[in-house]
Amino acid sequence: MRIKYYGSRGSLPTPGKSTIKYGGNTTCLSIQVNGKQIIVDGGSGLRVLGTELMQKELKQGKGEVVFFWSHFHWDHIMGFPFFVPNFIPGNKIIHYGSKRVKEILKRQQDFITFPVEFDKMPSEQVFNTILKSEPVRIGKLTVTHCQSNHPAGGFIFKFTHQGKSMVFATDTEHPETGMDQDLLRLSQGADVLIYDAQYTPGEYQQGRKGWGHSTWEKGVEMAKAAGVKRLHLYHHDQTHSDAFLEKKILEPARRAFGKTFLAREGWEFQI
Repeated sequence: MRIKYYGSRGSLPTPGKSTIKYGGNTTCLSIQVNGKQIIVDGGSGLRVLGTELMQKELKQGKGEVVFFWSHFHWDHIMGFPFFVPNFIPGNKIIHYGSKRVKEILKRQQDFITFPVEFDKMPSEQVFNTILKSEPVRIGKLTVTHCQSNHPAGGFIFKFTHQGKSMVFATDTEHPETGMDQDLLRLSQGADVLIYDAQYTPGEYQQGRKGWGHSTWEKGVEMAKAAGVKRLHLYHHDQTHSDAFLEKKILEPARRAFGKTFLAREGWEFQI
């Protein structure tokens, strides 16, 4: 699997000098495996990914893309109306998520909020509902999942291919005591755990409980308990500068778990 971050920010795009290193675009992840293009969430980073994909079959209307949607808060879907392959006849866009995927994407492109309505895009849109405990298979890639702890709910995904795996666990909050046992089971032995670390432990205690996000401290705890090889801290808060992320999140996390990294827009790696 070849994985690339196109957005690592949470809540709101934050372009500017203070966020240029780790990026200001919101959640979007590309996975390329066995000639398949998988996209996880469609935040503002999706616009850049869509432009890059237009250099390939999608430009001729002969391409196929598979989306996995963790949930539908605006920072995770705002890039979809600007995904250029949507506007090329012949392209096939396949969606996996809750049963409300189509409804919510259509609502975002209501004419009053966006000039091109969802149903007027010429590409083919195919919708699949993720069912409880049933894995999704795309060629030799297997996608398993569990529920996230986030307002209005959502999914945590595990992508497995030829014995290698990556867990995408953003927008989820740790329990008051102990660990999320479903996430712990899903993450066992993963090569990479991408984990929501929007807040420092101190910030979390200052009025942010119940907001559906977590901390580097809980990410480290999960990584150790699950025996993952690398921990990528993700969904950086819109108020956190690059310097803050490195000083207040990466440094203490790396002291506790050496194979910890900050997810960075534009970072491409293979597992």
